[in-house]
Amino acid sequence: QAQLAESGGGSVQTGGSLRLSCAASGFSLDDYALGWFRQAPGKQREAVSCISNRGDKTFHADSVKGRFTISRDNAKNALYLQMNSLKPEDTALYYCAAVWLPGTSAVITAAKDYDFWGQGTQVTVSS
Repeated sequence: QAQLAESGGGSVQTGGSLRLSCAASGFSLDDYALGWFRQAPGKQREAVSCISNRGDKTFHADSVKGRFTISRDNAKNALYLQMNSLKPEDTALYYCAAVWLPGTSAVITAAKDYDFWGQGTQVTVSS
């Protein structure tokens, strides 16, 4: 059964750092574009950072540029999000997602286009 599982969330103070991980099981991430999304209470799910299947193209939302870095390790079948200089407005449930995209290297930022989702990991940043 294909599954994605996030880990690494937690509670930190403003300015702190966290590294989220997303492990895939039951399928290989090699031909999948990947993304990190977040959803805060009362808000829509939004794309935070996305990466192409080869890792050569990335997207970061304006709100996280210069603070967050997305990366992937296809050998480990994993996706990561390094989050630095965290702010209270980064507080949300963070999801990893995968969309099958063989033969092309593209970044996908629309949540509706993704095939698989993890259960989410909570990130809470206090001031």
